[in-house]
Amino acid sequence: MLPLKPNKIMSRGNLFQHIPTDLSEEVFETLAQSGAVKIERIVSRGHTSPPSGWYDQAQDEWVIVLQGSATLAFADGATVDLREGDYLTIPAHRRHRVASTSSQPETVWLAVHYG
Repeated sequence: MLPLKPNKIMSRGNLFQHIPTDLSEEVFETLAQSGAVKIERIVSRGHTSPPSGWYDQAQDEWVIVLQGSATLAFADGATVDLREGDYLTIPAHRRHRVASTSSQPETVWLAVHYG
């Protein structure tokens, strides 16, 4: 086994631990970031995007639902239902919003922003 290099910072955690009990707001937690790549955990409990708002991101986004479920709506009228284990790539500038997320269990997402 190779020894760890002392100049590298290691981070370890569990995506299902330390979920706040107060989820009156969605929780976005950056787990790792380098250059144009950001990995975050999102925890939703029945949350939706504001009715008047659309995400219009400059980067591509890859999301996976690890727990719970969610429905994404797109500006062109398409919808995508995501269940545990489902993932989706959302191209940059594809306007979308979160139409629904489950409450029990809360929805735990992993999102990777890149490009």
